[in-house]
Amino acid sequence: MVDIATRVYNHKWQIDPIVRSLIDTDFYKLLMCQSVFRNRRDTRVTFSLINRSKSLRLAEMIDEGELREQLDYARGLRLRRGESTWMRGNTFYGKRQMFRPDFMEWLENVQLPPYHLEKRDGQYELTFEGAWPEVMLWEIPALAILMELRSRAVLKAMGRFELQVLYARAMTRVWEKIEALRALPNLRIADFGTRRRHGFLWQDWCVQAMLEGLGDVAKGGAFTGTSNCLIAMRRDIEAVGTNAHELPMVYAALAETDAELAQAPYKVLADWHEEHEGNLRIILPDTYGTKGFLDRAPDWLAGWTGIRIDSGDPARAAETAIDWWRARGEDPREKLVIFSDGLDVAEIERLHAQFSGRVKVSFGWGTLLTNDFRGLVPGDALAPFSLVCKAVSADGRPTVKLSDNPSKAMGPADQVARYKRVFGVGDQTAMEVIV
Repeated sequence: MVDIATRVYNHKWQIDPIVRSLIDTDFYKLLMCQSVFRNRRDTRVTFSLINRSKSLRLAEMIDEGELREQLDYARGLRLRRGESTWMRGNTFYGKRQMFRPDFMEWLENVQLPPYHLEKRDGQYELTFEGAWPEVMLWEIPALAILMELRSRAVLKAMGRFELQVLYARAMTRVWEKIEALRALPNLRIADFGTRRRHGFLWQDWCVQAMLEGLGDVAKGGAFTGTSNCLIAMRRDIEAVGTNAHELPMVYAALAETDAELAQAPYKVLADWHEEHEGNLRIILPDTYGTKGFLDRAPDWLAGWTGIRIDSGDPARAAETAIDWWRARGEDPREKLVIFSDGLDVAEIERLHAQFSGRVKVSFGWGTLLTNDFRGLVPGDALAPFSLVCKAVSADGRPTVKLSDNPSKAMGPADQVARYKRVFGVGDQTAMEVIV
């Protein structure tokens, strides 16, 4: 097993690049990239880094030269032969050759496009512009680089023994969480922690701990896999993930009329329906409000496998989904509900107790699995924070996200008002965004 404390200590000599592979990314990013490559490859987009935790002044913590060095290193990456073989030949969600030959030929030759970096008011303004299939590949590496550079900035003054004690405490915390989760019958849980992880080596350790502590689902355990493709390949476990808010946000921005805007989220899923089946047919309904999305959804969507809940009150959203399935003549007990918003053990226990037996319950455990160092250093300087990298425009038009939590909403005020009108979103209750 890797001695993480020693490797972190040796970062002073830059042994470890932060992003070491093009597939050190989330599985759903590659699935979405293939869909975009097939359906919208000529769309031009801009992605931008957004630090929701404004009090954390990243540009005052992270050296600009180090940031540029890591971004430039990522730009130099290419898909390796073994990685291509894994993507072309592996079975994902029970399907071989999930990735089409034309997409793989393109991916084998792709390079991350240029970036633009500035400092403003203690924050970094980091943007990426270009063709959608290329630019979207920056999201996960950019977040991982900023998150780990922040970790290194805090840890660089610590000695070897301090680091060993720190990681021993963090490992104990993760293991105690895993021990608590063992008590939940028929648990299904995956690692969703790539984008805001403490570091790659730490995420890999957490995945190994989950695998040992909960057991591989393929062998009767509770651990269903990891969203991180590189770790999935190296550890020979399932790569998991479906789709994200990016797709409806860009499709909506491209809509010419209010009528087209109202149909954009369903157009996304119609395109997805043509490409995928089974457990990849998971609805993410909250981009423009869950209840309105489900109320206006075409009947064929009720036949999909399940739903992922990623904002707002998760129990309320699950109850809304259950009511919707019943109204559409579906049995909720046959449907999958994936909870994935800011989860930790207490919330997992609560939701598991409330919905087990009523639906098929699953969890995507993210930041508080792979980056829970709260209270372990002075000033809580390693506490996780909310950093995102989002599409902010498509073909020159601004994107909008409403969410079931208005604290996660984004977009120009006039467009937010328009989207609320089109999608019938009324008053919402703001909730704290922890991660």
